Amino acid sequence: MRLIGKLAAVVAASATLLFGAGSSAQTPPAPTRPNIVVIVIDDAGFTDLAAYGGEARTPNINALAQRGAQFTRYYSSPLCAPSRAMLLTGVDAHRTGVSTIPEVIPREHIGQPGYTLRLEPGVTTLATRLQAGGYRTYATGKWHLGHGEGDLPIDHGFDRSLVLDASGADNWEPRSYMPYYRDAPWFEGRARAEMPANFYSSELIVDRMIEYMEADRANESEPFFAYVAFQAIHIPVQAPRELTAGYDGIYDAGWEALRAQRWRRAQELGLIPADAPQAGTHASLRPWADMPASEQALYARSMQVHAAMLESMDQHVGRFIAYLQSRGLAENTIFVITSDNGPEPSNPLPERGFTQWMAVNGYTREIENLGERRSYVFIGPEFATATAAPGSLFKFYTTEGGVHVPLIMAGPGIQAGRIDTRAFVTDITPTLMERAGVSVGANETIPLSGRSMASLLAGQSTSLRGPDDVIGIEVSGNSALYRGDYKLVRNQPRYGDGQWRLYNIASDPGETRDLSTAEPDLFASMQAAYASYAAENGVLEMPPGYDVQRQVARNAMAKQLEHYWWALAIAAVVLLAVLWLLFVLIRRLFKPKTQ
Repeated sequence: MRLIGKLAAVVAASATLLFGAGSSAQTPPAPTRPNIVVIVIDDAGFTDLAAYGGEARTPNINALAQRGAQFTRYYSSPLCAPSRAMLLTGVDAHRTGVSTIPEVIPREHIGQPGYTLRLEPGVTTLATRLQAGGYRTYATGKWHLGHGEGDLPIDHGFDRSLVLDASGADNWEPRSYMPYYRDAPWFEGRARAEMPANFYSSELIVDRMIEYMEADRANESEPFFAYVAFQAIHIPVQAPRELTAGYDGIYDAGWEALRAQRWRRAQELGLIPADAPQAGTHASLRPWADMPASEQALYARSMQVHAAMLESMDQHVGRFIAYLQSRGLAENTIFVITSDNGPEPSNPLPERGFTQWMAVNGYTREIENLGERRSYVFIGPEFATATAAPGSLFKFYTTEGGVHVPLIMAGPGIQAGRIDTRAFVTDITPTLMERAGVSVGANETIPLSGRSMASLLAGQSTSLRGPDDVIGIEVSGNSALYRGDYKLVRNQPRYGDGQWRLYNIASDPGETRDLSTAEPDLFASMQAAYASYAAENGVLEMPPGYDVQRQVARNAMAKQLEHYWWALAIAAVVLLAVLWLLFVLIRRLFKPKTQ
């Protein structure tokens, strides 16, 4: 299998691939501006990477963390498309047009300003800015920012691209992963891509990026921007068997044990205060001891696949770095590695009917081949809570578990060490713009929301925002506002109750002590600040009774009707014909005989 050979090559080259340039490297003239590689992990919790205390073997990412800046207080949106829109534009998601995702949007919000679910006119991507500044620009992997006319990467500053415009897909073949999608919508340039019948997503994403760069060798004196957006570790969680086997026994003690282990490790690494109270777990989550032995084995194996998928991704990251090194490009490259949001709780859709959908689409969930071709793997909300430690809850919610994610930046002009200053996803674009020497155009009407971290990364400053500056977040009514050490937060059902709470997030990262009663003036002040943020950015209130699981079911059903209306029409015609025949037969049967 090609994958095994490539991974073996990575292991063999691991001693030198991280910027120990070999004598055989071909060194083109170094551009005066840095190359830029932005790597997005899908649904990685704050402590999933080994550099943050996780169990997965990620030596290539670890090496970048050791020689670069490792952020401990970096925040993103709790949902994938809004995060990616902010990452690529530096603008609040509501101003980009991508304030949520089509799978969860209520009917009342569809098409409203900020809720068109595509990058709206006037929104400028980092790729567009860099392209205008003389950069070659490439994108491979997950896009999820629209595939209508004018919505694909090639329309937003990328010279070459192979992207998936969906929230996820199978990793072994071009197959849908949920009823909302008929298939896996991969696009190359502006056309639907002809995908190989068999592949592995992390391998394919890196392969295609290397192919694009190889095709542009004649322009290698120009700097490049590579946007590498992995499917790892989004559902369905899938990985090669040999890597999954390397984690045998590690997760057998269950989710409570893993959560406590991650919490202790975060304290040992200094990621949280040593005396910070541990976050509780939601009342609806199941105790490990109550699970049947067969279910325990299935979930423990699922976490093995989860770790193996991260390890596989890291190996392909290493392979890409080795390629850049072979061309003499690695030394002048800034690497950005982050996650779009916290871990996926992945109780897939409303449980009713999902098992049948899996069967119809050829998926199984059996321990014998878990994570392999046609296998559907999710870790569930209990293990998601564990991988989000030290935060509370997970993806979609604005608790720390949903928005507090890893960020590593390494490269020229970036000082090695830990950065404890709070930063936000919109800060990435202005930072890279400054390093690349590009500026905001004179006629742009949508201002950047983020701030450049260039001086912070260079060790020339230790702050990014003042004590009164705020950061606002909102997705589907789940809202948060940060100011100084404090966080105002509200989460909707099913895992929230719609009530505002106030926390000192510096001393209480698990959000265990609500200060709204003890600090009424501060509470009121931050509520007013959130109201201002919502008004300025066009945040819409959620319809009464909104429930995300029911909304996903409704939207998926509507999409199924859109995809298969013709089949329903044929079925209706056939049914009417059968009824008419029955009517005719019955009429003849009971018609009085003529004398």
